[in-house]
Amino acid sequence: MSMVLPTISVEKPWGKDTLPAPFTAPEGQRIGEIWFEPPEALPELLVKYIFTSEKLSVQVHPDDDQSEAAGMGRQGKSECWYVIDAEPGATLGVGFARDLDPETMRAASLDGSIEDLLVWHEVKAGDFFYIPANTVHAIGAGVSLIEVQQNSDITYRLYDYGRPRELHLEEGMAVARGEPYDMSLHRVVPESGTLRLVEGPFFLLDRVEGPVEPAIGGDYPGALLVIPRSEGVSIAGRPVAVGECALADDIHCVEIAQDATALLTRAC
Repeated sequence: MSMVLPTISVEKPWGKDTLPAPFTAPEGQRIGEIWFEPPEALPELLVKYIFTSEKLSVQVHPDDDQSEAAGMGRQGKSECWYVIDAEPGATLGVGFARDLDPETMRAASLDGSIEDLLVWHEVKAGDFFYIPANTVHAIGAGVSLIEVQQNSDITYRLYDYGRPRELHLEEGMAVARGEPYDMSLHRVVPESGTLRLVEGPFFLLDRVEGPVEPAIGGDYPGALLVIPRSEGVSIAGRPVAVGECALADDIHCVEIAQDATALLTRAC
């Protein structure tokens, strides 16, 4: 069944009280995340918008094998970020400037210098990063982005700028890769055109400019999620607005008008 997914707005101290269109924050609330409830047809994927006014924690996620070995089931988390808005000078921290061993990473987490060991990439709308599990990362202030991820809530915080939240150094050191980020996983997405952003192993993600070409149809044999990036997107004749995320039974009922754009994703 095709449907627009229910949303959950999450207040965060690092969230924003002024959100990019079409979103609005309720009076007196700082919204950090807007989640779309994963549908039964695609429980493996979680899509969310993230809005930051402060830096998020330096963190890392396990992969499926590591979370299973820890007794938590196959709950690994590889994710990706599609920047939709960024204040001047806004950055994302991904990977390290040099190779680090676990002892160095742990000490740097304790004294806060891990923040300076990360590589901070200045970003603007259209920047895209695929973040494999085990990659140490942090989202900086002044960024609005779409995150598509494996549906997992396992996060190991390594450094949190003195905020009074638990750190997970032992778990984090067991899974963190102390290495530079593979920049082949970064894209600058042009304003127009169709572009594959993620080619597995956990999900596909395409930015598609309409109309949908038959060539891409074979890559989506079943249920998929549709995230409009402009007006002119519909599923089985029902318009889907920017700021919504919808489940489609198959790609043949997805209509993207000429020059309209949307993100399409499915689990692998």
